[in-house]
Amino acid sequence: MHFVVHPVNLRLRSAAGERGFVLDFFEYRNAELHADGVPVSSIINEVDTPCYIYSLATIKHHYQQLVEAFEGLDTLICFSIKANWNLSILSELISMGAGFDVVSGGELYRALEAGAEAGKIVYAGVGKTRSEIDYALSAGILMFNVESEGELEAIRDAAASRNMKARVALRINPDVDPHTHERITTGKAETKFGLDPQTALELAGSTVGSASLEVIGVHSHIGSQITHVEPYGQTLERLADMIGQMRQMGVPVRYLNAGGGFGIDYGHAKAPLASRYAEVFRPILNRVGCSLIIEPGRFIVGNAGILATRILYVKKTPAKHFYIVDAAMNDLIRPSLYDAYHRIWPVLCALPDQIRVSCEEGEIPHGCRRVDVVGPVCESGDYFARHRVLPELKQGDLLSIFSAGAYGMVMASNYNSRPRPPEVLAFNGAYRLIRRRETYEDLVKPERVRY
Repeated sequence: MHFVVHPVNLRLRSAAGERGFVLDFFEYRNAELHADGVPVSSIINEVDTPCYIYSLATIKHHYQQLVEAFEGLDTLICFSIKANWNLSILSELISMGAGFDVVSGGELYRALEAGAEAGKIVYAGVGKTRSEIDYALSAGILMFNVESEGELEAIRDAAASRNMKARVALRINPDVDPHTHERITTGKAETKFGLDPQTALELAGSTVGSASLEVIGVHSHIGSQITHVEPYGQTLERLADMIGQMRQMGVPVRYLNAGGGFGIDYGHAKAPLASRYAEVFRPILNRVGCSLIIEPGRFIVGNAGILATRILYVKKTPAKHFYIVDAAMNDLIRPSLYDAYHRIWPVLCALPDQIRVSCEEGEIPHGCRRVDVVGPVCESGDYFARHRVLPELKQGDLLSIFSAGAYGMVMASNYNSRPRPPEVLAFNGAYRLIRRRETYEDLVKPERVRY
């Protein structure tokens, strides 16, 4: 199958002076943060805080970077829905030519509801249920990424019961260290993901001549937020070797799925451009003659979103100063879960950009102080930043938590019975609400009281 990736019409701009953030479309104009030309405060006036705000121009820009980087390779860009599942964003990606990487029946449902072509969907995940497998087969997805012998047998049985042949890729665990956070490392031998190479070869051989299974690809995903290209080179070389061995066995491998995990700039170390990853991929793909599948998520949407929040109280103790905000760990859990860094800055700020740079480097300029930015949830782990240098602010001031477009709303919960926030998509100086704020009634709607 030959995939056509549609170029995106996009007038490129940059956020002048926003060091490290030139690839997004959040910028300060007249001391106020704008998203795609829309004042963030005007959005907040309508939907209140906390709220997620996304930039469509940023999403298009980052998708276009991938298109240009991998030009000349037969490439299917499968957006990883686990990064951001909003139907409006999925629909926009479909219009750009994207396929999808799903890891559950619910994500498959979302992709199809957004209008995705089933033939451009790959299904990953270590624990697919029989009902999920049946659902994916009936939908006609491109392939499953298989992670265990038991799963391969389950897919074989499901396909046989339908008198059809299921297409699969074997996910290889290459035992490569991606040099990322231990909780998002997936390519080491001790993780739950993928098959060791020897087992994968044996399983591939067992499918030759099968009426119910066809191994058409190999797959590997070694982790997330990877900011070095070398682990990809090591992984793809091992996959290329396996493809050669499988073909000698009569296994018709024609897809190499390199996974995702491309890192982004959260405000400190620079992440590689898409072109750097492509430089590593290109010679290996040309050598093995496979179509390429990549599964980016964070790379496309990570820096395309912010979480806007309001300071409820400024609390001063002998030990610390706190900005207590109305967003919480149930809205954005990454700092609590991964000790993740997110750049934070006021929505309205007349201070020169040099002051922000000084603050991010740990200096304490005049008019600034070291604070903890914390939420209202009854957990000590409910924080967005610790010991962060920020301007002196007051109750009611607005803050923007940047780089919240990936693994933000998708990981939100109702902990402490807190309704989840709304989502807004900004584009060309306008915006629209793409998910309303939950209500108290929403919290209890699925429940029944038994008397």
